[in-house]
Amino acid sequence: MAATESDLLSAEDTLGIRLPQQLRRYLLKSDGMDDEYGFAIVWPLERIVRDNQLFRTNADFKELYMPFDCLLFFAEAGNGDQFAFPIQSGEIRRDDVFLWNHEDDSRTWVAPSLETYVEWRLAGKLSQ
Repeated sequence: MAATESDLLSAEDTLGIRLPQQLRRYLLKSDGMDDEYGFAIVWPLERIVRDNQLFRTNADFKELYMPFDCLLFFAEAGNGDQFAFPIQSGEIRRDDVFLWNHEDDSRTWVAPSLETYVEWRLAGKLSQ
């Protein structure tokens, strides 16, 4: 079941950021997508909100990692790493997708857009 415009506005209010247009359009059509192994290629809106709040408020994470207020997580890699859009000056200004590595806290560019990211994930071109 797809997210509604009201759902998106509520999520944006909760997160304090406007979701990227590509992600908004996707969630209005389909609220998330899993790969053949059950790992999320795109999380449902509820999980996007929940996990981003968790990452930004978890006291242990504040001790271990750089701040997460510069990332909007929207998917998992299946190994603890997360895919995200970059947040700059409180908004998402780029369509690029980055991979956050949970082991070394690095943030690596992986795709120029959500559409390309989904295409590459489905084709197995992004290592997990």
